[in-house]
Amino acid sequence: MAFQLPSYKHPDFEQEPFRSAPNAQIVVVEKEGVAPQNYHGLSIYPEYFKLNGEWILASESRMDGVPVLRTDGTIQVVEFRNLQVSDQVIVGRTEDGHEGIYVYANGFRSHDPNSDLFAFRSGRSRETAYSKDYNELYELLNYERDNGYIVWVLGPAVVFDYDSRQALSALISEGYAHAILAGNAMATHDLEAALFGTALGQNTYNQQSPPNAHYHHLDLINKAREAGSLKTLIEKESIQDGIVYSSIKNKVPLILAGSIRDDGPLPPVIPDVYQAQDEMRKHTRKATTLICLATQLHTIAAGNMTPSYIQKNGTIRPVYIYCIDIAEFAVNKLRDRGSLEVTTLVTNVQDFLVHLKNNLV
Repeated sequence: MAFQLPSYKHPDFEQEPFRSAPNAQIVVVEKEGVAPQNYHGLSIYPEYFKLNGEWILASESRMDGVPVLRTDGTIQVVEFRNLQVSDQVIVGRTEDGHEGIYVYANGFRSHDPNSDLFAFRSGRSRETAYSKDYNELYELLNYERDNGYIVWVLGPAVVFDYDSRQALSALISEGYAHAILAGNAMATHDLEAALFGTALGQNTYNQQSPPNAHYHHLDLINKAREAGSLKTLIEKESIQDGIVYSSIKNKVPLILAGSIRDDGPLPPVIPDVYQAQDEMRKHTRKATTLICLATQLHTIAAGNMTPSYIQKNGTIRPVYIYCIDIAEFAVNKLRDRGSLEVTTLVTNVQDFLVHLKNNLV
Protein backbone atom coordinates (compact mmCIF):
# COMPACT_ATOMS: atom_id res chain seq x y z
CA MET A 1 0.00 0.00 0.00
CA ALA A 2 1.37 3.43 -0.96
CA PHE A 3 2.07 5.86 1.86
CA GLN A 4 -0.69 8.39 2.53
CA LEU A 5 -0.47 11.47 4.68
CA PRO A 6 -3.14 11.70 7.37
CA SER A 7 -5.84 14.28 6.81
CA TYR A 8 -5.96 17.37 8.97
CA LYS A 9 -9.25 17.99 10.74
CA HIS A 10 -9.84 21.70 11.19
CA PRO A 11 -11.43 23.01 14.40
CA ASP A 12 -15.10 23.95 14.15
CA PHE A 13 -15.02 27.64 14.93
CA GLU A 14 -18.80 27.90 14.55
CA GLN A 15 -19.09 26.21 17.93
CA GLU A 16 -18.63 27.70 21.39
CA PRO A 17 -16.47 29.00 22.94
CA PHE A 18 -15.03 30.10 19.61
CA ARG A 19 -18.07 32.03 18.28
CA SER A 20 -18.34 34.36 21.25
CA ALA A 21 -14.61 34.58 22.02
CA PRO A 22 -13.11 38.07 21.87
CA ASN A 23 -10.41 39.06 19.45
CA ALA A 24 -6.91 38.30 20.67
CA GLN A 25 -5.21 41.19 22.41
CA ILE A 26 -2.25 42.89 20.76
CA VAL A 27 0.49 44.94 22.44
CA VAL A 28 3.18 46.85 20.54
CA VAL A 29 6.86 46.19 21.24
CA GLU A 30 8.48 49.22 22.89
CA LYS A 31 12.05 47.96 23.23
CA GLU A 32 13.98 46.00 20.64
CA GLY A 33 14.36 42.34 21.59
CA VAL A 34 11.88 42.53 24.49
CA ALA A 35 8.37 41.06 24.35
CA PRO A 36 5.45 42.84 26.07
CA GLN A 37 4.21 41.58 29.42
CA ASN A 38 1.86 38.60 29.21
CA TYR A 39 3.18 37.71 25.72
CA HIS A 40 1.94 34.42 24.28
CA GLY A 41 4.68 31.79 23.89
CA LEU A 42 4.06 29.29 21.11
CA SER A 43 4.23 25.51 21.17
CA ILE A 44 5.01 23.04 18.37
CA TYR A 45 1.27 22.63 17.64
CA PRO A 46 -1.03 24.52 15.27
CA GLU A 47 -2.21 27.71 16.99
CA TYR A 48 -5.13 29.89 15.95
CA PHE A 49 -5.70 33.54 16.83
CA LYS A 50 -8.97 35.46 16.52
CA LEU A 51 -8.38 38.74 14.73
CA ASN A 52 -11.11 41.01 13.34
CA GLY A 53 -13.64 38.29 14.07
CA GLU A 54 -11.80 35.54 12.15
CA TRP A 55 -9.67 32.68 13.44
CA ILE A 56 -6.27 32.73 11.71
CA LEU A 57 -3.73 29.92 11.82
CA ALA A 58 -0.10 30.91 12.33
CA SER A 59 1.55 29.87 9.07
CA GLU A 60 4.29 28.10 11.00
CA SER A 61 5.30 27.63 14.60
CA ARG A 62 8.35 27.48 16.75
CA MET A 63 8.44 26.53 20.40
CA ASP A 64 8.97 29.56 22.66
CA GLY A 65 8.65 32.07 19.83
CA VAL A 66 6.03 34.84 20.01
CA PRO A 67 3.24 35.55 17.47
CA VAL A 68 3.56 38.86 15.64
CA LEU A 69 0.76 40.27 13.49
CA ARG A 70 2.12 41.63 10.21
CA THR A 71 0.56 44.38 8.09
CA ASP A 72 -0.59 41.83 5.49
CA GLY A 73 -2.71 40.07 8.13
CA THR A 74 -0.43 37.07 8.55
CA ILE A 75 0.96 35.88 11.86
CA GLN A 76 4.71 35.37 11.96
CA VAL A 77 6.56 33.53 14.72
CA VAL A 78 9.49 35.57 15.98
CA GLU A 79 12.27 34.87 18.49
CA PHE A 80 12.73 37.41 21.28
CA ARG A 81 16.06 38.58 19.87
CA ASN A 82 14.41 39.39 16.52
CA LEU A 83 11.57 41.52 17.88
CA GLN A 84 11.57 45.10 16.57
CA VAL A 85 10.06 48.26 18.00
CA SER A 86 6.42 48.62 16.81
CA ASP A 87 5.99 44.87 16.20
CA GLN A 88 2.43 43.85 17.15
CA VAL A 89 2.70 40.94 19.57
CA ILE A 90 -0.32 38.84 20.53
CA VAL A 91 -0.62 38.50 24.30
CA GLY A 92 -2.49 36.04 26.50
CA ARG A 93 -1.67 32.90 28.45
CA THR A 94 -4.79 30.75 28.02
CA GLU A 95 -4.98 28.25 25.16
CA ASP A 96 -8.64 27.15 25.03
CA GLY A 97 -10.03 29.94 22.86
CA HIS A 98 -11.49 32.16 25.59
CA GLU A 99 -8.90 34.89 24.99
CA GLY A 100 -8.92 34.54 21.22
CA ILE A 101 -6.01 32.06 21.35
CA TYR A 102 -6.46 28.36 20.62
CA VAL A 103 -3.75 25.69 20.72
CA TYR A 104 -4.90 22.69 18.65
CA ALA A 105 -3.09 19.42 19.31
CA ASN A 106 -5.58 16.97 17.77
CA GLY A 107 -5.64 17.88 14.10
CA PHE A 108 -4.03 14.65 12.91
CA ARG A 109 -5.02 12.39 15.78
CA SER A 110 -7.38 9.48 15.35
CA HIS A 111 -9.36 8.25 18.30
CA ASP A 112 -9.78 4.49 18.38
CA PRO A 113 -12.86 3.62 20.50
CA ASN A 114 -11.64 0.03 20.76
CA SER A 115 -8.34 0.79 22.48
CA ASP A 116 -7.95 0.12 26.20
CA LEU A 117 -7.33 2.89 28.68
CA PHE A 118 -4.79 0.67 30.43
CA ALA A 119 -2.06 -1.31 28.69
CA PHE A 120 1.36 -2.68 29.58
CA ARG A 121 4.53 -1.17 28.06
CA SER A 122 2.77 1.85 26.57
CA GLY A 123 5.92 3.93 26.88
CA ARG A 124 9.04 3.74 24.71
CA SER A 125 11.99 1.80 26.11
CA ARG A 126 14.55 -0.89 25.33
CA GLU A 127 11.68 -3.38 25.69
CA THR A 128 9.63 -1.78 22.92
CA ALA A 129 9.11 -3.69 19.68
CA TYR A 130 10.18 -1.46 16.79
CA SER A 131 9.39 -3.57 13.72
CA LYS A 132 6.26 -1.54 12.94
CA ASP A 133 8.17 1.71 13.41
CA TYR A 134 10.80 0.62 10.89
CA ASN A 135 8.20 -0.42 8.33
CA GLU A 136 6.35 2.87 8.69
CA LEU A 137 9.62 4.79 8.39
CA TYR A 138 10.57 2.97 5.17
CA GLU A 139 7.22 3.94 3.64
CA LEU A 140 7.50 7.50 4.93
CA LEU A 141 11.01 8.06 3.56
CA ASN A 142 10.10 6.65 0.16
CA TYR A 143 7.27 9.18 0.05
CA GLU A 144 9.32 12.07 1.45
CA ARG A 145 12.22 11.61 -0.96
CA ASP A 146 10.11 13.10 -3.76
CA ASN A 147 7.37 14.92 -1.86
CA GLY A 148 8.92 16.25 1.32
CA TYR A 149 12.01 17.71 2.97
CA ILE A 150 14.04 15.25 5.05
CA VAL A 151 16.39 16.82 7.60
CA TRP A 152 18.99 14.71 9.45
CA VAL A 153 20.45 15.79 12.79
CA LEU A 154 23.70 13.90 13.31
CA GLY A 155 26.03 13.17 16.17
CA PRO A 156 29.57 11.83 15.58
CA ALA A 157 28.54 8.26 16.48
CA VAL A 158 27.10 7.88 12.98
CA VAL A 159 30.63 7.86 11.52
CA PHE A 160 32.41 5.76 14.16
CA ASP A 161 31.28 2.55 12.47
CA TYR A 162 32.31 1.58 8.92
CA ASP A 163 28.92 0.16 7.93
CA SER A 164 26.80 2.98 9.33
CA ARG A 165 28.98 5.60 7.65
CA GLN A 166 28.64 3.82 4.31
CA ALA A 167 24.91 3.35 4.85
CA LEU A 168 24.17 7.02 5.49
CA SER A 169 26.39 8.05 2.58
CA ALA A 170 24.33 5.79 0.32
CA LEU A 171 21.05 7.21 1.67
CA ILE A 172 22.25 10.74 0.92
CA SER A 173 23.30 9.76 -2.59
CA GLU A 174 19.90 8.14 -3.23
CA GLY A 175 18.00 11.31 -2.32
CA TYR A 176 16.90 10.48 1.23
CA ALA A 177 18.41 13.66 2.68
CA HIS A 178 17.57 17.27 1.82
CA ALA A 179 19.59 18.91 4.60
CA ILE A 180 22.00 17.82 7.34
CA LEU A 181 22.46 19.55 10.70
CA ALA A 182 25.51 18.61 12.75
CA GLY A 183 28.56 19.92 14.54
CA ASN A 184 32.30 20.06 14.03
CA ALA A 185 32.87 16.55 15.42
CA MET A 186 30.64 14.65 12.98
CA ALA A 187 32.20 16.24 9.91
CA THR A 188 35.72 16.02 11.32
CA HIS A 189 35.56 12.31 12.10
CA ASP A 190 33.78 11.53 8.84
CA LEU A 191 36.61 13.15 6.87
CA GLU A 192 39.15 11.56 9.19
CA ALA A 193 37.67 8.17 8.30
CA ALA A 194 37.88 9.00 4.61
CA LEU A 195 41.52 10.05 4.84
CA PHE A 196 42.96 7.84 7.58
CA GLY A 197 40.40 5.05 8.07
CA THR A 198 39.93 6.10 11.70
CA ALA A 199 37.41 8.11 13.71
CA LEU A 200 38.83 9.75 16.82
CA GLY A 201 41.89 7.59 16.26
CA GLN A 202 40.10 4.24 16.14
CA ASN A 203 39.78 2.18 12.97
CA THR A 204 36.13 2.34 11.92
CA TYR A 205 36.06 -1.33 10.91
CA ASN A 206 38.26 -3.34 13.30
CA GLN A 207 38.34 -0.78 16.17
CA GLN A 208 42.13 -0.94 16.44
CA SER A 209 44.05 2.19 17.44
CA PRO A 210 47.19 2.61 15.30
CA PRO A 211 50.22 4.45 16.75
CA ASN A 212 49.72 8.21 16.94
CA ALA A 213 46.19 7.82 15.52
CA HIS A 214 44.93 10.20 18.19
CA TYR A 215 46.51 12.91 16.03
CA HIS A 216 44.39 12.03 12.99
CA HIS A 217 41.41 14.26 13.68
CA LEU A 218 43.71 17.20 14.43
CA ASP A 219 45.73 16.53 11.28
CA LEU A 220 42.48 16.42 9.31
CA ILE A 221 41.29 19.74 10.73
CA ASN A 222 44.66 21.30 9.97
CA LYS A 223 44.54 20.06 6.38
CA ALA A 224 40.99 21.39 5.99
CA ARG A 225 41.92 24.79 7.34
CA GLU A 226 44.90 24.92 4.99
CA ALA A 227 42.62 23.98 2.06
CA GLY A 228 40.17 26.72 3.06
CA SER A 229 37.02 24.73 2.33
CA LEU A 230 35.78 21.16 2.56
CA LYS A 231 35.20 21.03 -1.19
CA THR A 232 38.81 21.97 -1.85
CA LEU A 233 40.01 19.47 0.78
CA ILE A 234 38.01 16.67 -0.85
CA GLU A 235 39.43 17.49 -4.27
CA LYS A 236 42.99 17.91 -2.99
CA GLU A 237 43.00 14.66 -1.00
CA SER A 238 40.95 12.70 -3.57
CA ILE A 239 38.29 11.79 -0.99
CA GLN A 240 35.51 9.74 -2.59
CA ASP A 241 33.34 8.46 0.25
CA GLY A 242 31.59 9.54 3.39
CA ILE A 243 28.81 11.80 4.58
CA VAL A 244 30.52 15.11 3.85
CA TYR A 245 31.61 13.88 0.40
CA SER A 246 28.08 12.67 -0.45
CA SER A 247 26.53 15.92 0.82
CA ILE A 248 28.79 18.11 -1.26
CA LYS A 249 28.55 15.88 -4.35
CA ASN A 250 24.73 15.84 -4.19
CA LYS A 251 24.42 19.52 -3.18
CA VAL A 252 22.76 18.69 0.15
CA PRO A 253 23.10 21.64 2.57
CA LEU A 254 25.41 20.78 5.48
CA ILE A 255 24.98 23.13 8.45
CA LEU A 256 27.74 22.74 11.04
CA ALA A 257 27.02 24.58 14.29
CA GLY A 258 29.95 25.50 16.51
CA SER A 259 30.41 24.48 20.12
CA ILE A 260 32.50 25.83 22.95
CA ARG A 261 34.36 22.48 23.03
CA ASP A 262 35.33 22.49 19.33
CA ASP A 263 38.92 22.02 18.25
CA GLY A 264 39.98 23.75 15.06
CA PRO A 265 37.26 23.96 13.91
CA LEU A 266 36.64 22.99 10.29
CA PRO A 267 36.30 25.99 7.92
CA PRO A 268 32.49 25.91 7.45
CA VAL A 269 31.65 25.56 11.17
CA ILE A 270 29.54 28.55 12.25
CA PRO A 271 31.02 29.93 15.48
CA ASP A 272 28.21 32.38 16.27
CA VAL A 273 25.50 30.39 18.05
CA TYR A 274 22.67 32.65 16.89
CA GLN A 275 23.86 32.66 13.29
CA ALA A 276 24.05 28.85 13.50
CA GLN A 277 20.52 28.77 14.89
CA ASP A 278 19.27 30.95 12.05
CA GLU A 279 20.89 28.67 9.47
CA MET A 280 19.42 25.57 11.14
CA ARG A 281 16.00 27.20 11.28
CA LYS A 282 16.01 27.76 7.51
CA HIS A 283 15.81 23.99 7.19
CA THR A 284 13.72 23.02 10.24
CA ARG A 285 10.98 25.39 9.06
CA LYS A 286 10.89 23.49 5.74
CA ALA A 287 11.25 20.04 7.29
CA THR A 288 8.56 17.45 6.78
CA THR A 289 10.61 14.70 8.45
CA LEU A 290 13.33 15.23 11.05
CA ILE A 291 15.60 12.30 12.00
CA CYS A 292 17.90 12.83 14.99
CA LEU A 293 20.72 10.38 15.63
CA ALA A 294 22.80 10.12 18.81
CA THR A 295 23.19 13.78 19.69
CA GLN A 296 21.19 14.90 22.69
CA LEU A 297 21.81 18.65 22.70
CA HIS A 298 21.64 19.08 18.91
CA THR A 299 18.46 16.98 18.89
CA ILE A 300 16.76 19.16 21.52
CA ALA A 301 17.83 22.31 19.66
CA ALA A 302 16.54 21.11 16.29
CA GLY A 303 13.43 19.50 17.79
CA ASN A 304 12.42 22.70 19.56
CA MET A 305 12.74 24.61 16.28
CA THR A 306 10.61 22.12 14.37
CA PRO A 307 6.80 22.41 14.48
CA SER A 308 4.43 19.44 14.41
CA TYR A 309 2.88 20.69 11.17
CA ILE A 310 3.66 22.53 7.97
CA GLN A 311 1.48 24.23 5.36
CA LYS A 312 2.46 22.78 1.99
CA ASN A 313 0.71 23.37 -1.32
CA GLY A 314 -2.26 24.89 0.45
CA THR A 315 -2.80 21.97 2.83
CA ILE A 316 -1.73 21.29 6.40
CA ARG A 317 0.34 18.15 6.89
CA PRO A 318 2.18 16.67 9.88
CA VAL A 319 5.91 16.90 10.42
CA TYR A 320 7.40 13.56 11.48
CA ILE A 321 10.14 13.67 14.11
CA TYR A 322 12.29 10.64 14.94
CA CYS A 323 14.85 10.41 17.71
CA ILE A 324 17.22 7.43 17.80
CA ASP A 325 19.69 6.75 20.60
CA ILE A 326 20.96 3.78 22.57
CA ALA A 327 20.06 5.55 25.84
CA GLU A 328 16.45 5.76 26.99
CA PHE A 329 17.32 8.94 28.86
CA ALA A 330 18.46 10.63 25.65
CA VAL A 331 15.37 9.82 23.58
CA ASN A 332 13.03 10.83 26.39
CA LYS A 333 14.83 14.12 26.90
CA LEU A 334 13.40 15.55 23.66
CA ARG A 335 9.87 14.77 24.86
CA ASP A 336 10.70 16.34 28.22
CA ARG A 337 11.67 19.52 26.41
CA GLY A 338 8.27 19.82 24.73
CA SER A 339 8.60 18.01 21.40
CA LEU A 340 5.76 15.62 22.21
CA GLU A 341 5.09 14.49 18.64
CA VAL A 342 8.29 12.45 18.39
CA THR A 343 8.77 8.76 17.63
CA THR A 344 11.66 7.35 19.64
CA LEU A 345 13.69 4.21 18.95
CA VAL A 346 16.06 2.91 21.60
CA THR A 347 18.81 1.31 19.56
CA ASN A 348 22.32 2.03 18.36
CA VAL A 349 22.48 4.27 15.32
CA GLN A 350 24.75 1.83 13.46
CA ASP A 351 22.04 -0.84 13.33
CA PHE A 352 19.39 1.77 12.57
CA LEU A 353 21.22 3.20 9.55
CA VAL A 354 22.12 -0.21 8.13
CA HIS A 355 18.46 -1.28 8.40
CA LEU A 356 17.39 1.85 6.51
CA LYS A 357 20.00 1.41 3.81
CA ASN A 358 19.21 -2.29 3.29
CA ASN A 359 15.50 -1.58 2.90
CA LEU A 360 15.64 1.65 0.91
CA VAL A 361 18.68 1.54 -1.35
